Amino acid sequence: MSKVTALSVSIALLGGLWAFLALGPLAGSVLVWAGFIAWGSFFHTGGDNAALQKTIAGMVYGAVLAGVALYLVGLNPLGLAAPVGPAVYIAATVFFLVIVANVGLLSCVPANVYGYAATAAYALQTANAGSVTATDLTNPVLLVAVSAVLGAVFGLVSGKLAGALGK
Repeated sequence: MSKVTALSVSIALLGGLWAFLALGPLAGSVLVWAGFIAWGSFFHTGGDNAALQKTIAGMVYGAVLAGVALYLVGLNPLGLAAPVGPAVYIAATVFFLVIVANVGLLSCVPANVYGYAATAAYALQTANAGSVTATDLTNPVLLVAVSAVLGAVFGLVSGKLAGALGK
């Protein structure tokens, strides 16, 4: 079996399993699409153990920074009028999203951005997204972080399964 066919079969099987879990037994605990973003990040980052670490660290870091931005927008400590306030808080957190590019585990800036974007999008587009200060999975930061970890692990497993199928 060719490498592409093996990877296609592997991702199809595990992608179906991930969707079943995310939409069934784990519904409300993970986001199917955030897991797939992490899965893709794992492969574009190299598809190895280092990629797993960088994807998880980067996406969680991005989710946390998005949470900080969302918190600041809600709190508006500088008292800035919209749209200036949100723009300032987003600019400040995005600076920190990228400045860490020379730090080993956070050096994959796209993974950092994926975590930030997924968290912000979920929080801003979902009426019941909860609060970034909640200590449960209504917190979009925690929900995206859990989804990213599991999605990246599914990426690793799909790569190993593809390797076994391709032999």
